[in-house]
Amino acid sequence: MKNVKKLLGLTAIASALFFSTDSQAQSQGYEKGWRVGFGLNGGIPINSSYDFSLGADARLQYDLTQKTSLAATTGYTHLFSKDADGGFIPAKLGFKSFLGNQIYVLGEVGAGIGVKDGMGTSFLWAPGIGIATKNIDISLRYEDYNHFNTGQLSLRLAYGFKL
Repeated sequence: MKNVKKLLGLTAIASALFFSTDSQAQSQGYEKGWRVGFGLNGGIPINSSYDFSLGADARLQYDLTQKTSLAATTGYTHLFSKDADGGFIPAKLGFKSFLGNQIYVLGEVGAGIGVKDGMGTSFLWAPGIGIATKNIDISLRYEDYNHFNTGQLSLRLAYGFKL
């Protein structure tokens, strides 16, 4: 019940932000190029002993076409619990595809490098959906870390710009 309330809260926040961002139509003359984004993440771990997670990340993105991009993401995620916390550095590569002008799906795979003794490194994969305007990126994703015996539903709020 506690996780359901957290999930509903995250969903309400994401919905409010989705509908409050201003639309930015994409231009006709598209140029390939690089973007960088800096984000904050909050998550609810699923099927694990952790209670919640917080993190920050940086994403470098290369736009292949107006609707597709490659992404490389890293940062830090901290998993909190009553008994023992854990933290890791994600290193992910991904593919982003826009379904319209702003809504996209993103799939990432990579490794979670544990920063606490004994955590080791875990394979991680993360499918997600989001909305992006000229500078604001809001996404909801599921992230799974098989070696850490946990997964999480995570909300990312980011600010990005062209390089």
